[in-house]
Amino acid sequence: MSEHTSLRSIDYSILQQCMHCGMCLPTCPTYNATHLEKHSPRGRISLMRAIADGRMEPTRAFGEEMYYCLGCLACESACPAGVEYAHLFEVARAETEKSGALNNPRRDLIRATLLRGLFTRPRLLRWIGRALWLYQASGAQHLFRALGLNALLPARLRNLETQTPTAQRHFSCDIIRKAEEPTKVRYRVGMLTGCVQDIVFSDINRDTVDVLLANGCQVHTPQVQPCCGSLHAHNGEIETARDLARQLIDAFDLENLDAILTNAAGCGSHLKTYGRLLADDPAYASRASAWSQKLKDIHEWLAVIGIRSPIHSSIQPLKVTYHEACHLCHGQKITLQPRQVLQSIPGLELVELPESTWCCGSAGVYNITQPDMAAQLQKRKLDNIIATGVHVVATANPGCHLQLLNGAAHAGYPLEVAHPMTLLARAYRKETALRQA
Repeated sequence: MSEHTSLRSIDYSILQQCMHCGMCLPTCPTYNATHLEKHSPRGRISLMRAIADGRMEPTRAFGEEMYYCLGCLACESACPAGVEYAHLFEVARAETEKSGALNNPRRDLIRATLLRGLFTRPRLLRWIGRALWLYQASGAQHLFRALGLNALLPARLRNLETQTPTAQRHFSCDIIRKAEEPTKVRYRVGMLTGCVQDIVFSDINRDTVDVLLANGCQVHTPQVQPCCGSLHAHNGEIETARDLARQLIDAFDLENLDAILTNAAGCGSHLKTYGRLLADDPAYASRASAWSQKLKDIHEWLAVIGIRSPIHSSIQPLKVTYHEACHLCHGQKITLQPRQVLQSIPGLELVELPESTWCCGSAGVYNITQPDMAAQLQKRKLDNIIATGVHVVATANPGCHLQLLNGAAHAGYPLEVAHPMTLLARAYRKETALRQA
């Protein structure tokens, strides 16, 4: 049995790393909210170790506890022993799925339809995205809500309907060419467009490419890209995650690129693990290792090559605060670089956000599967944003982006949520407009 799917075959030293010191407890959102040991990283690792030792079988209670965890990885940042909680978390969920402890017909159907169906077929996902855009652009969604028809939905679906993201008119391939050249080429990079990102935030992908061009990068963007597999790996579907990793590696000319870039924190955290994910695959192990070495978050890459600051007169004064996506600050330990990007924009004043690294409650699909805890965390985050008095918040993850937008709408607080690449791209465009004037 693979160490990716079984706690009993995992490298036991990873479990032994936990010293039970408790330094993770204050950083864990679920422990902070409940003060129950089982809802802490330390408590969850104890349960995992009991299964690894053969003292316990995966039960429904165990599975529910593993899915109550946000996977925010704040515990990893706090841990003095360097416990690899992200790996343990994924293996524990895979163990849960393999055991069937949480199986029921409704759950099984949802997972088969979404995880193994929709999110493994990029063209089908785009078809759904196009249908959503037509539903929204035609006014059908507005009419549906104006007539109060959403009140006829079951309570769970009614809550989800209000959170429906706005689909973009164009996919990334419609607005980004396969290869785009700057005036002077310094680097050759590959651009990841994502799955949800491609449907809901293709404009952010365009902004990212524009920023790369302004910084001397030749950008190569495969036109139809599969999901990176993050959603699957975090929800116990390890084999599906492996299949998607192989497809994505095949989509890029890895040897001839200086870097593969992502602008989505949750995706990036997973994309960097391809080397371990495919380590036992003789056909892909070498390429997967090279992939992990070349995979960079966009802020990380710009900090490495040096960000070209736009000219001073290109932007009006703007106050911005910054919410740190968990899988950027905790998962990838990238905290300074996004601030460097924002501070490179003339006229932008960065106002630090209290508890900037505290999870907003999105956590992949957590706001769907655990709506009550997600709502508590969403409110806490919005309260901190409102306390700054700032009406623009930057963040670099699609889930966080939507969670903050929905939270602001619920609170009645006027808020623009923007990716740092969007703010930087705007400044470059204004600079270009001034030069042409």
